[in-house]
Amino acid sequence: MAQQMGNQPLIVLSEDSQRTSGKDAQSMNITAGKAVAESVRTTLGPKGMDKMLVDDSGGVVVTNDGVTILEEMDIEHPAANMIVEVAQTQEDEVGDGTTTAVVISGELLGKAEDLLDQDIHATILAQGYRQAAERAKEVLEDLAVEVDADDTDILESIAATAMTGKGAENAKDTLASLVVSAVQAVADEEGVDTDNVQLETVVGGSIDSSELVEGVIIDKERVHENMPFVVEDADAALLDTAIEVPETELDTEVNVSDPDQLQQFLDQEEQQLEEYVDSLVDAGADVVICQKGIDDMAQHYLAQEGILAVRRAKKSDMKALSRATGARIVSNIDDITAEDLGFAGSVAQKDIAGDQRIFVEDVEDAKAVTLVLRGGTEHVADEVERAVEDALGVVSVTLEDGQVLPGGGAPETQLALELRDFADSVGGREQLAVEAFADAIDVVPRTLAENAGLDPIDSLVDLRAKHDGGDTNVGLDAYSGEVSDMIEDGVVEPLRVKTQAVESATEASVMILRIDDVIAAGDLKGGGTDDDDEGAGGPGGPGGAPGGGMGGMGGGGMGGMM
Repeated sequence: MAQQMGNQPLIVLSEDSQRTSGKDAQSMNITAGKAVAESVRTTLGPKGMDKMLVDDSGGVVVTNDGVTILEEMDIEHPAANMIVEVAQTQEDEVGDGTTTAVVISGELLGKAEDLLDQDIHATILAQGYRQAAERAKEVLEDLAVEVDADDTDILESIAATAMTGKGAENAKDTLASLVVSAVQAVADEEGVDTDNVQLETVVGGSIDSSELVEGVIIDKERVHENMPFVVEDADAALLDTAIEVPETELDTEVNVSDPDQLQQFLDQEEQQLEEYVDSLVDAGADVVICQKGIDDMAQHYLAQEGILAVRRAKKSDMKALSRATGARIVSNIDDITAEDLGFAGSVAQKDIAGDQRIFVEDVEDAKAVTLVLRGGTEHVADEVERAVEDALGVVSVTLEDGQVLPGGGAPETQLALELRDFADSVGGREQLAVEAFADAIDVVPRTLAENAGLDPIDSLVDLRAKHDGGDTNVGLDAYSGEVSDMIEDGVVEPLRVKTQAVESATEASVMILRIDDVIAAGDLKGGGTDDDDEGAGGPGGPGGAPGGGMGGMGGGGMGGMM
């Protein structure tokens, strides 16, 4: 970048820098954003297809989950990354609806591009979009149906809806009831912390044979062969200290002048370990789970007493065990009492698909549970885990908020109708932006129809006709191709999935639209020349800067003087 001063050009940006400004910058960012949306669009809905992603080292992920696809794609374009953030926020906040949020972002950008071409200023677009998003939230809240925490049927429908279209779909009823039982078990006064539901994936067996263990599974074995495999009605001690003779703090030398002294020294160590074990026995412990090490000699004494012991358990397992059994985690073995122990009906070492694990189950009030998810192959098991994570997210959000919406594109159809009415009351050019927002929201039912192999125009016309007549819960049944009442069909999702998707999609697209200058310190990677969505949305696509890459402006790009 150079400015003429007299006859001397003044260099402001370094030679490696590249700058795109004005319409070029907006067009480039919008195309990048649209390309990201295009790459996940075919995964939306119950009949969405999957993507296979292969990384540099040959690792393969097959998934239908929007956020997983975008994270694995290794996108480098900065504007495209803003759309990836929308999916990540959606995943963190609600756990589902990531594809919906991204597709809406892409459509908002596409509609904005048409208005920018008509010389409507980006700031006006931004104001209109924000007004539309505010109104959209109100409309969604009016549509919402109240749900009680005890309404297991609706909660199972919500979990099943979140899993529809993913790899776990053929066993979604089994998994949905497991997920709801798990969330109801760990719910407490503070809400639901899904960290208290551990997921264990096991390769082998069918998805149907997945199970819920009311308790905790530790990926460890008993430390000594002579220990029992099973302890019924177990009193469990949880220790976050080692059952070992403490090392001296400083480097200490012990001079031994005759063998008896050495023997005495060793006997004293053994006696110390025996005292530790006696403390545990006196407290009444018949299971000991230790976060740190257990000395070989201590293992021997524990086995003699018939105590089942586990060492080097993970900190997260210890917390889960404490919640499940009611035990206190003890740091000083000498002080342990019967009150510190927790209770479990059964602690047993069992075989799971060739792996030995310790099951701590039959607890009185399981505030920590474990879902054992099975799948015929590793890829299937991983996809089941992703589907269940989404389902856990939506069920816990529903328990916290107590409000759900119909699925199947019903809320979006209603939103589009109400926003078009609302546009009439908005003065000035913002009215056009609100109308564009309404058109953009229609992308959800349209894409659901496309992915199901239906005619999107016919489906939209049917939906609009029903909604015009006041049937606000009517959505598209992707299997039959008919429109029907989604609440009655049990196709429901939490209110927060939709409000969050609309909010984050609006914020991201407004941020991208307001950028009119891109100054890159180095080369923006992947300058593809395809200007259409398909070209930019290939496997490595969204990294591409369309329109000839960043260097293709100003005649000779940034290298030449402007």
